[in-house]
Amino acid sequence: MNPNQLYQERLTRYVTALRNEKPDKIPIRPFVAEFTAKYAGMTCQQVAHDYNLAFAAAVKCAKEFDWDAVVPNMVYVWTGLGQAAGLRYYGIPGIGIPHTSGFNYIEPPEDKAFMREDEYDALIDDPTGFLYNVWLPRVSTEVAAIGQPATYRNNLALVKSSMAMMAYFTAFGPQIQRLHDECGTVSAIAGIFKAPFDIIGDKLRGYIGLTMDMATQPDKVLKACEALMPHLTHVGLTTADPAKQVPIGFWMHRGCVPFISPKQFQSHYWPTLRPCIEEFWKHGNQTMFYAEGKWDHHLDDFATLPERSILFHVDQGDIFLAHKKLHHKFALSGGIPNVLLSYGKPDEVRAHCRKVIDGVAQDGGYIMDASAIMQDDTSIENLRALTDFTREHGVYSTGGTGVSPVLRPSAGSDPSDLIGLANRAAPRIKPGICRPWEEKAKELPPITGDQDLVHRVWENVEALGNTYIWQLLLSF
Repeated sequence: MNPNQLYQERLTRYVTALRNEKPDKIPIRPFVAEFTAKYAGMTCQQVAHDYNLAFAAAVKCAKEFDWDAVVPNMVYVWTGLGQAAGLRYYGIPGIGIPHTSGFNYIEPPEDKAFMREDEYDALIDDPTGFLYNVWLPRVSTEVAAIGQPATYRNNLALVKSSMAMMAYFTAFGPQIQRLHDECGTVSAIAGIFKAPFDIIGDKLRGYIGLTMDMATQPDKVLKACEALMPHLTHVGLTTADPAKQVPIGFWMHRGCVPFISPKQFQSHYWPTLRPCIEEFWKHGNQTMFYAEGKWDHHLDDFATLPERSILFHVDQGDIFLAHKKLHHKFALSGGIPNVLLSYGKPDEVRAHCRKVIDGVAQDGGYIMDASAIMQDDTSIENLRALTDFTREHGVYSTGGTGVSPVLRPSAGSDPSDLIGLANRAAPRIKPGICRPWEEKAKELPPITGDQDLVHRVWENVEALGNTYIWQLLLSF
């Protein structure tokens, strides 16, 4: 079968499962990160520091394993860009940590959090301005703080890192096409999103700071989450799959029990997350809930989302419980423990795959994957065992024509009935820009001719500055 035919077959299989329906076979979609380096004979340093090598390693794996979908580069944080921006919160392979280790996130001590406890009002008033004026100088070794001299290093870091981001992001289109042309493999996700509460804990106050703030100023935390909602949703929508076939990636971190209490989940996490997911669905975009850690306590809440609006990925939770609670509305993925894939025996891997296939995949709506992103400790032999066993025992039907059926739309409840973000007050500065056009227009001489043209082009270029800072926050 030529790559294009193979691609169409795999896309149909994958999207059918995403919609919680039964394809011809169980799709295989492994989130392989530093595993690709191991398989391709590279080091963690090579794939983290040179994204072209990471792209090549991903293609090699896709070509030589029978997988339906992969991420074009699961080692997503390009440390070359991180260095250009001078980001303090990354340990870069070969620079401060062994070159054989994957990149590390380094959370700052409580007294050096990137946002202070008395700065919520500034974040709430203008999240984008806060990120540029306060957050970026603190997370960077190069960028000068407001009021400090703009040095050569400051200016160079901003130019270098923004140009690096543009080069990196534009390289993904050819990489996705390469996966199609050489491997017949689907790009598994599109877009990036994180919950407002998680963003505050991950990149602003830190986990300890957020925990303290929930005790001393929970109303400020809630208002900050609400202020972040339209901006984070904008990032998700503008980076989503234009064809609306593969889901927006949503990485779930410390918004679950026991990191927060059930009461805090209900008061802060869920009410500022659910409207964003509904807004995605209103626009026809499914969201992948990549539930890192244990989210069993919250399955009943997730079950209230519109049918087929999410794909739920199980990490350390109970995939059989997730199937019981969610499968009537949503597809599932994951559930094969990483420790088993790293340190178990192939027969043990096959036995666990059998248990999951029998327990959650009989009616379709299941995508085979490990519980969490696979690093270089994953056994090649065990991942082959997972792949081969799923191909052999994950068949729903045989004897098809090989012609891909028309892909079903993202159906379910009528998205037009959803509220999403519709009833919320518009932020002072709309998402997607940094400075309002009304402010800029006051600085310009009188505009003649087509004023809308000038306005539109200025905002389109302004959006690039918005993309830079929000992608640093979300992706890097």
